[in-house]
Amino acid sequence: MSRMEDLIVSFRYPLDLQLFSQEKTERATPKKRQDTRKKGQVAKSMEISSSVTLLSAFLCLLIFSSYFKERLINLYSDIFMNRLLTEITINNVMMMFKEYGVQVLLMMAPLFLTVVVMALVVNFMQVGFLLTGLKMEFSKLDPIKGFKNIFSMRSLVEFAKSIIKLTIIGYLVYSTLWGKRVEIASLSEINLDNIMKFVSGLTMNLGLKIAIALFVLAVLDYIYQRYEYEKGIRMSKQDIKDEYKKMEGDPLIKGKIRERQRRMAMQRMMQEIPKADVIITNPTHFAIALKYDGSTMEAPTIIAKGQDYMALRIKAIAKEHGIITMENKPLARALFQRAEIGDSIPADLFQAVAEVLAYVYKLKGKKS
Repeated sequence: MSRMEDLIVSFRYPLDLQLFSQEKTERATPKKRQDTRKKGQVAKSMEISSSVTLLSAFLCLLIFSSYFKERLINLYSDIFMNRLLTEITINNVMMMFKEYGVQVLLMMAPLFLTVVVMALVVNFMQVGFLLTGLKMEFSKLDPIKGFKNIFSMRSLVEFAKSIIKLTIIGYLVYSTLWGKRVEIASLSEINLDNIMKFVSGLTMNLGLKIAIALFVLAVLDYIYQRYEYEKGIRMSKQDIKDEYKKMEGDPLIKGKIRERQRRMAMQRMMQEIPKADVIITNPTHFAIALKYDGSTMEAPTIIAKGQDYMALRIKAIAKEHGIITMENKPLARALFQRAEIGDSIPADLFQAVAEVLAYVYKLKGKKS
């Protein structure tokens, strides 16, 4: 019995079980990435957009602080110095609101433009230019699937992110206010102008700290979203095989493959022309390049042939390399129609080709 088991073990062959596995372990192909992108599935972090928008808003306030201050002072100065004494009528009130509306828009224009431009830039840097149509998917209304999503790993990660953000923001607010506790306690002893300066400086300091901290978290979140995206679009070996078969069945893909094969075959044919012994022409419609080596060939072989434009190219290459060209209309037409590249010439044409080669060898000073 042990001898039989040894024989069975000796005839075993290694088998790769991954070929039968549906586990998605392979990186997504370019086609899969393109298909998922068309569906709107891209690696994108909303945290990046919100944090950059917040940071750019505070930087804009810091850079244009004098501009905002000047506009705001002029607005309130006009109200208290000019508008309180005017007669209140419907026309006056409407005109005042129009003027103040324009001034508020001009005052907030740098902030609005900065936020909008930065939001567009950040989104473009993440996903590029992408337009997706709205499509109603009733499968997302499934309550069972929705209940499962509540307790999914992604939900736990989002919950953890929220806790971390609240913790960091809370710590920054506490540490900043605690560091300024003495100044806050003495606010009642200073004038209104200094109070406004202190509050604005404190707000700007705290806002920049929070924005920078959120930006760092957003970068980490983008790395995680990228990892999740790559993981989500992974393919099994069978998926890759099926995709390849599907692409092979596409007439457009097949046409491109055939065109590429024709170009490669044409390039190889042109590289063989300098090795020819003679070029037989029609003289303008056909050109056939023949080669004969008595030690390796039983009969002369066609190494290149062409019609019309291709025939002119063959003759041009032959002329460049000093290959003899002979005009023989019947022989050229017969060789072109009855034999393909790489074939030996037909037996009934041996005599005619032999005469041509004998003449060529005589011109070259060779012996037949």
